Amino acid sequence: MTAPQTLDRAGIALRIPHSGSMCLLERLEGWDTESIRCTTTTHALADNPLRTESGLLAPNAIEYAAQAMALHGCLLAEEGSAPSAGFLASARNVRLAVARLDDVAGALQVGARRLSGDDRQILYEFTVAAEDGRMLAEGRAVVVLNTPLAAAAQESTPSP
Repeated sequence: MTAPQTLDRAGIALRIPHSGSMCLLERLEGWDTESIRCTTTTHALADNPLRTESGLLAPNAIEYAAQAMALHGCLLAEEGSAPSAGFLASARNVRLAVARLDDVAGALQVGARRLSGDDRQILYEFTVAAEDGRMLAEGRAVVVLNTPLAAAAQESTPSP
């Protein structure tokens, strides 16, 4: 059995270390060995766990992208094997075109593309765009894999 090309929110939550309301992605639209595309409207929810009194601030787009990267890693894992534990080590060259995400109409388009990597770290570039294609956030992120810190974080995450 091969990894699915599309998933709903429940299918995504089974594959990433975020559950309940912290699973921010609602739909996997497609992926290949280099990239992933997801959509969501969770940015507009009043009970979004990242929302503050000021709203859902644009830097939270990095978390949306990080969840897409985590899902991508899981989909790339060999069938029957657990995906590598990882954590977001850095975000660079991040450009934000808006101050807040919660007032963006329609679904967010969340994408990530693997630029390079090995069994210890992966470099991704990411984008978060509005439904109409307007760029909201973009940048690069390094995900570090198979470290004691990543393993400890994965062990402390409750299973769905």
